[in-house]
Amino acid sequence: MMNIFKQLYKSMYSPKDIAFYRFQGIGKTILYVFLLTFISILPTFYHFSVAINTGLEAAEQIIRKELPDFAIKNGSLETDTNMPVTIKRDDFSIIIDPTGSVSQEDLADMGNAFGFLKDDFALAAGGRVQSYSYAMLDNSTLAKQDFVDFITAMDGANYIILPIVFFFILLVSSAMKFIEVSILAVMGIMLKNMGGRRLNYGHLWRMAAYSVTISTIFFTIMEAMKTVVPSGFLINWLVSAIVLYLAVKETPAPKKAQ
Repeated sequence: MMNIFKQLYKSMYSPKDIAFYRFQGIGKTILYVFLLTFISILPTFYHFSVAINTGLEAAEQIIRKELPDFAIKNGSLETDTNMPVTIKRDDFSIIIDPTGSVSQEDLADMGNAFGFLKDDFALAAGGRVQSYSYAMLDNSTLAKQDFVDFITAMDGANYIILPIVFFFILLVSSAMKFIEVSILAVMGIMLKNMGGRRLNYGHLWRMAAYSVTISTIFFTIMEAMKTVVPSGFLINWLVSAIVLYLAVKETPAPKKAQ
């Protein structure tokens, strides 16, 4: 059996080899889809890990050194200042407001931010806000140092948290990749009918799994470079469909009756 990494290489340029892979066992094809998914999420996970580590370090420094002393008592925020304080780092902001003048809508307008508001803690990302009332703490009291200690603990637990996150991303991305291959195989039925080829769905599914290689590797490289590809969704499907069509053409046509 051909090495799976050699198959990856050949699938980048050879529709003839992709057509030949229709005869291999389904288990190896499924393994190939997992490998392709694993490669595709590496840039995403790397950027996510860097963002988490950098964000935790920045949050700790900001809370420790730049925010005024504060405490959450009896479901309300108390600070040494009587006015809102906003600290911005790149595209991320931290707000502390004991006055109640900053609303959750204001926080959403800031983009990526989290705020210690008068009655609740709020996190804004992508224009959406999630808030958590201080009343959930019952009669507990939390001070500034408690938040610093919590962030420090989170930073130290990254070696546990990040593998769990990676597994979750891999699981979700694999499911999406299998759906993509299955839909492409359905499109392959139309392509094989156009070309008059005798291929069943199992053959087409195997071929579709290798036909998505070029587009997957391309978008993986773009993600690694943090480059947005215009109309990426359409390009992905168009390239994969073209490769599958070329692979279908490489299969033998039925002989015409004499």
